[in-house]
Amino acid sequence: MNSTRVVVTGIGVVSPNGFGVTDYWEATRASKSGIRRVERFDPEQYPSKLAGQIDGFVVKEHLPSRLVPQTDRMTQLALVGAEHALTDAGASTEGTDGYGMGVMTASTSGGFEFGQGQLQNLWSKGGQHVSAYQSFAWFYAVNTGQISIRHGMRGPSGVVVSDQAGGLDALAHARRLVRKGSDLILSGGVDAAICPWGWVAQLTSGRMSTEDRADRAYLPFDADASGYVPGEGGALLVLEDAEAARRRGVTGVYGEICGYGSTFDPAPDSGREPTLRKAVEIALADAGLEAGDIDVVFADACGVPELDRIEATALMEVFGPRGVPVTAPKTMTGRLGSGAAPLDVATALLAMRDGVIPPTANVTLSPDYDLDLVTAVRDAPVSTALVLARGHGGFNSAVVLRSVDWK
Repeated sequence: MNSTRVVVTGIGVVSPNGFGVTDYWEATRASKSGIRRVERFDPEQYPSKLAGQIDGFVVKEHLPSRLVPQTDRMTQLALVGAEHALTDAGASTEGTDGYGMGVMTASTSGGFEFGQGQLQNLWSKGGQHVSAYQSFAWFYAVNTGQISIRHGMRGPSGVVVSDQAGGLDALAHARRLVRKGSDLILSGGVDAAICPWGWVAQLTSGRMSTEDRADRAYLPFDADASGYVPGEGGALLVLEDAEAARRRGVTGVYGEICGYGSTFDPAPDSGREPTLRKAVEIALADAGLEAGDIDVVFADACGVPELDRIEATALMEVFGPRGVPVTAPKTMTGRLGSGAAPLDVATALLAMRDGVIPPTANVTLSPDYDLDLVTAVRDAPVSTALVLARGHGGFNSAVVLRSVDWK
């Protein structure tokens, strides 16, 4: 077994309820939501009208003007999040060849808004009005490419596409790359598809909430659950070999990624059970921990009654009735595609740092679920956390985090 410890040394957050780690964490602890009526286009003709949206982001205040016309909003947010994470970690390729550092991101939709604009140009004006940047600005791997180019990170890099589970899968692959010899991998996910084309694509799932009240639209594990609210944003994290981090003088880390498990559900008509529980068990075994060692679970929390039931059942089978605190702060951001789970990982690491479990906002636990759901901020020591994510079509992923005594 590979004994390399992979630690998180930097975090960058771009979230609907807080831009940057400090603003996000303050808002999350205060149950402040970023969900509201869609403002990036007129949603009146659509059945779903709410989204988690990042307010006040002016791209020219954050990125060089040359990057603006060649990037989708998703990539613009990812570039800012990457810069924040690397700055937080005190990491730079300056004075190195860059081959010891790579980028591993996840993506759910690619650059939908950029692609929509170019298709509209094609249909209404002709091919000569389609940007050459369309050749890559829409692509799933574009965040990885743009981040690696901007920061001179020439090491192993890639992208994972497994819907919302992809954020955890990317972090797990980043851990794998560090264990194979890379000193540092920037990893996580950022998505942003709040545009008509992206909206229609998400509506096809039949899982989006049609409730117009922001505080009643996204209610996982609640008797009134009726679907999810989508959002934009996510988080990027700097993962390093613990010994390499010590060599470069890192004075403190957020925690260690110590366990990972993934499964794929059988076909719905197969008669076989979902496999989320198995993903949790694999992650715990990989971390060398028992269920009783986990201090908090950050749930996938889809908000679709049947999927909530599957997740609640898995948690009760692994941990027992009310066996572990469970929280879903994404009720304040919406489901952010590939960005949701990395944001949960960042939130779990902040919970470890401060000894606080953030709340699941607006939710009243259904009597159908025997969970210890945290609905108000709770002071509690947190040294381990389990983060869950599921992707449309049957993807299940689980990551275990552990605090680190860094001396």
